[in-house]
Amino acid sequence: MSRSRPVIGVTLDAEEPGGYSKLPWYALRKNYFAAIAEAGGLPVALPHQAELAEAYLAEIDGLVVTGGAFDVDPALYGGGPAHPTVTLKEGRTDFELAVTRGALARDIPVLGICGGQQLLAVALGGTLIQHIPDSIEAALEHEQPNPRDQPGHPIAIAPDTLLARITGRERMAVNSAHHQAVASPGAGAVVNATAPDGVVEGVEHPGYRFALGVQWHPEYAVDPADPLIFEAFVQACRR
Repeated sequence: MSRSRPVIGVTLDAEEPGGYSKLPWYALRKNYFAAIAEAGGLPVALPHQAELAEAYLAEIDGLVVTGGAFDVDPALYGGGPAHPTVTLKEGRTDFELAVTRGALARDIPVLGICGGQQLLAVALGGTLIQHIPDSIEAALEHEQPNPRDQPGHPIAIAPDTLLARITGRERMAVNSAHHQAVASPGAGAVVNATAPDGVVEGVEHPGYRFALGVQWHPEYAVDPADPLIFEAFVQACRR
């Protein structure tokens, strides 16, 4: 499908009653939508209805799986008992797994951001580290104390990867907001970026038209290469 502005489905976060509404509500930062629109896409929000995943996929040209303050259930990747820090949003994860697996099956481009990168890895058959401080000796502060619109640490980009081709860079400065990380990216998938402490910061699968996950939040454009990720993704959605 080819359009001047490809339709990009964007997953939402889900909140319990309180704050904005006395009923459960959806939420997402504006800069996700703005980054997609600025790259030439037409972003549309996807409610968490797993039974409608195929119907959504029939209408969109690309999928962005966003982040949030929650975790993928370890039962979905054979991770054993949940760490005490693990927080679940089962309805959201059920939908995101269904729509991501469906997108991969249709070879619809997928961009996973932060928790969306972890979800993409699980959809590809990968596994996660449930809590970085318990698994990585001398780990960096991946829940950076400074504001998210500033860099938290650098990453090294693996050569000969999609991410390297998109950014044209060997290193980037990224923001960081996670306590979990990818342990293994899944069969056929590759790690495309790592932090100085060895934590996986990006994954991709060369067997798909575009299947890329980044652990940071490029929608903030902390690094000049961040917008290039959205531009390459939207361009892939035009094919």
